[in-house]
Amino acid sequence: MGLKPDNWIRKMALEHRMIEPFVDTQVRSGVISYGVSSYGYDIRVADEFKIFTNVFSAVVDPKHFDPRGMVDFKGDVCVIPPNSFVLAKTVEYFRIPRNVLTVCVGKSTYARCGLIVNVTPFEPEWEGFVTLEISNTTQLPARVYANEGIAQVLFFEGDGPCDTSYADKKGKYQHQQTIELPKL
Repeated sequence: MGLKPDNWIRKMALEHRMIEPFVDTQVRSGVISYGVSSYGYDIRVADEFKIFTNVFSAVVDPKHFDPRGMVDFKGDVCVIPPNSFVLAKTVEYFRIPRNVLTVCVGKSTYARCGLIVNVTPFEPEWEGFVTLEISNTTQLPARVYANEGIAQVLFFEGDGPCDTSYADKKGKYQHQQTIELPKL
């Protein structure tokens, strides 16, 4: 299994619709960069967010998630409260091939501001918009800019297809179209 370079990413995106919309270059002028890079793809955050709040004294419980602990926000700039986090989704829709696994890591521009992006791997044959978890580790409010880069996806191609893909398992987050809350 090896990390895949930009020419492989371009081929897979264009021939197999792996990333849509696909930006064939790295856009950098006046924005937090996005698009194809040397060994990955810098994804963008869309303008839809779910901001954690404690208005209703909800408890965060992955087995019994209470959506009252979040407020919906749509806009060009999302302000994350201090020591809090938001859920968001990508601009890009992904179709991961059966012999590919991805790892997603936050961009250094946000990391240097105390913002951490956590995304679980995109498993073979997973498809959908990615739900992003963005944590503000600082004691100050922090801005996230919609339609700009937020994280980088690295693609690893296996020597062959996996025995059991995410689609085979009928994964609970398959084909997600919006920000998905935790499911059991």
